[in-house]
Amino acid sequence: MNTKQAYNIWAAQYDTNSNKTRDLEALALKISLASIPFNKVLEIGCGTGKNTEWLMEKAALITAVDFSEQMLARAKDKIASNRVQFKQADITSRWNFRDGLYDLVTFSLVLEHIDNLDYVFNEVSKSLNSGGYAYIGELHPFKQYGGTQARFDTDEGRQVVDCFNHNVSDFINAAKKHGLALVNLDEYFDDNDRTQIPWVLTILLKKV
Repeated sequence: MNTKQAYNIWAAQYDTNSNKTRDLEALALKISLASIPFNKVLEIGCGTGKNTEWLMEKAALITAVDFSEQMLARAKDKIASNRVQFKQADITSRWNFRDGLYDLVTFSLVLEHIDNLDYVFNEVSKSLNSGGYAYIGELHPFKQYGGTQARFDTDEGRQVVDCFNHNVSDFINAAKKHGLALVNLDEYFDDNDRTQIPWVLTILLKKV
């Protein structure tokens, strides 16, 4: 199922169904960004606002972007603040949703749905202040190699969302090409069991 259609359907249950990837990535974002200063944020893949509320604790202004109108509607129901601007947009097209430059750009469970990383990282670089950060939180490629990908259940059966496999080096090399240097890479595990395949990958980058 294509990404926009899937998340428009998924929105109705996204906050309430069991979803280890969603929950672990939310934790990973908080850990990754706890010590990073930022005032103005571009949040890509804001979804229902699961991370927006935490980002608001640190940021004065957030541009929260999602491809799905229904996910955005859920986020707007939760968050009524003039410090958050919600935008519906396709990040594989021209980034006309930007409001100047940002201290931080975040991607939460987004890039697995994007084929052309090069285009996206070029836009990220153009969106950041010098010294600004980019955070990526993704289902770990190792999980994808084993056949795991975004999916949810409906009355009609299991819905599987279109995804692309990216190696860890694909993220790093695309970022480096556009002036984004690696600051930190980390892996998060189900129940913190490090004997198992890692579940979530996080990458923190800095514009140099």
